[in-house]
Amino acid sequence: MNYRLIALDVDGTLLNDDHELTEQTIETIQEVHDQGAHIVLCTGRAPDSTLPILQQLGLEGTMITHNGAATVHADERGKSLVNEFSFTLPEIAPMLDYVRREGIHFDVCTSFNMYIERIGEYEKEMYTKFLVSPKLVTDVSELGLPIVKFTLFSNPEILDRVQQEWDEQQLYGHLRMIRSGDLFIDVMSAKANKGNALKALAASLEIDPSEIMAIGNYYNDLEMMEFAGLGIAVENSPNGVKEAADAVTASNNDEGVHKALLKYCL
Repeated sequence: MNYRLIALDVDGTLLNDDHELTEQTIETIQEVHDQGAHIVLCTGRAPDSTLPILQQLGLEGTMITHNGAATVHADERGKSLVNEFSFTLPEIAPMLDYVRREGIHFDVCTSFNMYIERIGEYEKEMYTKFLVSPKLVTDVSELGLPIVKFTLFSNPEILDRVQQEWDEQQLYGHLRMIRSGDLFIDVMSAKANKGNALKALAASLEIDPSEIMAIGNYYNDLEMMEFAGLGIAVENSPNGVKEAADAVTASNNDEGVHKALLKYCL
C-alpha cells in the first residue's frame, strides 16, 4: 500500500525516552517524504514546542497540536492557524477551583501560548524538557481568551484520584477529559482529538483514510490510529493501546517509527 500521509505522535513514539531523534529515523522519514508522503506530527505539544522537531526532520508543513485541538501550518513565512476546537475559561471554573485548592500544577493554552499561575523547580524541568516557555500570570481566569487545552501535571497517584473524582462528579461537564500520559490530564473541547483533526486535514488534502498510516503510543492516539487505514502502536504502549492497533512496531527506544516505515512504506 502506498501511504500518502504518515501521522506521527511525538513523545513516547517518534522521540526516545531522552526526547531525542535518531539519525536513522530522520533519514527514513525524509526518504518517505521524498517519495511524496505528507509527514504530520500529531502531538499533545503546543506548536512552538513541536516546530523544533519538524525542523530537525528537515521538513515544513502542517502539525496537529494540543492533542488535536489546534492544527497549525508552518513554513518559511511563519506559523498560521488552520483549525482549532476551543472553549471558554468559565467552562473550567469548577476544575480551576479544585486544582488551586489541592495544589495541583496546571496550565491553560491558547493555540499559540501557554499560561500558568505558579511554577516550581519540578515544573520548570518538565517545561524545559518539552521546549515550552509558559507565561506567568496572576489569575488565568482573567485572560478572557479562547482556550484549547487545560492540563494538569502531577504524579500518577494524584492524577488517578483526580480522574476518578472528576469522572464521578462529571466536573468537566460537556468538555472532554483524557489522560495524555502518566503525568498529564488534558481537558479539551469534546470535538478535539487527534482523529478529528486528522480527518479534517485528510479531507482538505483529498487523501482517503486507507492511504494514511498513524503511529502512536498512548490512549490519546487511539482516535487517529482508528481513523487511519493502518494504525500502529509502538511496543512501549499500554496493552490497551496495542490491542486496539492494527500492528505493533518496536519501542520508541528501539527506533519503532523507523522500523514501521521501513516495513510498510519503503
